Amino acid sequence: SRNDYRLQRLMKHTAPLPQRLLALDTSTDRLSVAVGAGQVWTHEGAGGAAASASLIPAILQLLQQAGLAVTQLDAIAVGIGPGSFTGLRTACAVAQGLALGADLPVLPISTLLAVAEDWRAQHAAPQTAGSVWALLDARMNEIYAAHWQWQTDEDGTVQWQCLHTPVLVAPENLLALPGLQAGAHMAGNVQAVYGERLPLPIAPAWPTAAALLRLAPQLWQQGLAVDAALLIPHYVRDKVAQTTAERLAQKSGAA
Repeated sequence: SRNDYRLQRLMKHTAPLPQRLLALDTSTDRLSVAVGAGQVWTHEGAGGAAASASLIPAILQLLQQAGLAVTQLDAIAVGIGPGSFTGLRTACAVAQGLALGADLPVLPISTLLAVAEDWRAQHAAPQTAGSVWALLDARMNEIYAAHWQWQTDEDGTVQWQCLHTPVLVAPENLLALPGLQAGAHMAGNVQAVYGERLPLPIAPAWPTAAALLRLAPQLWQQGLAVDAALLIPHYVRDKVAQTTAERLAQKSGAA
């Protein structure tokens, strides 16, 4: 059956750890691509609507720099959300097309986990354990939020655990998040968007492709690689935009 065939294809890639990885994320207004194969090649560019036109050329350019063809990769890691609906669909569609064409498995990775890893690498790398709230602009005056905890093993491998699954919250209500304590670390791309509406400062962090590469070994060992045909975005919200009446009501309330 088709499911048996997919399982056989996926089992070919369950071990050992992938050594040649492509990672990509277009969940925000930044496009991020990376190739890891002994060393790391990265590309950052404009996301949003521009990502659909620039993502594939950016991937091909990095692969050329790395001296690799798509068929020489071991897997593709992709940020599946939450984030921009259009951006998530773009990243998933490109990852799916490349993976199916080259018979590669895909590692779907939470964009909020990538934000947490980006912050850890920037600000807390010397620490062997800790936690951080990862935040991404959800537009419509809301924020995606999730709480992540990391622990560094003796061999230096960073293990992540989700303490609070992704939710939507208004900027003013961040302090009401369950389990949020005074002095908690918070990071993401929301400071420049909501500014004074936030009850506390948010450190800058993004779901970068480099962060996806660092997360890939743990997720691979956990058996989270999937057949490309099964890749789907993780939206969290099921509503794309406000209605005209909702926008007018919001403006009226603000006035």
